[in-house]
Amino acid sequence: QVQLVESGGGLVQAGGSLRLSCAASGSTFSIKAMGWYRQAPGKQRELVAALTSGGRTNYADSVKGRFTISGDNAKNTVYLQMNSLKPEDTAVYYCNAVSVDGIFTYDYWGQGTQVTVSS
Repeated sequence: QVQLVESGGGLVQAGGSLRLSCAASGSTFSIKAMGWYRQAPGKQRELVAALTSGGRTNYADSVKGRFTISGDNAKNTVYLQMNSLKPEDTAVYYCNAVSVDGIFTYDYWGQGTQVTVSS
């Protein structure tokens, strides 16, 4: 089992910055990737950025050049630095962890943190 606790959401004006944090606990040794998803009202949840245990990153086209995902292995924490925020970035942001236990793969989710960007 992996538990995820997010922090760092809030209200910011367009052009501003926020940093989200996601701290993992429990069976963190089994985590192979962590990432951030977001869900805006009336829309499907979408991948924002992901970071593998090997250090590879992946970003949604809409955030490339503005968002940066990083991790601190010692703290079992992943961060999402969000710069040049736009109103369309407004959503609930969810932390995700993918863990592997033998032949089984598990998805874990945080409780979500609201990010609101005003124009």
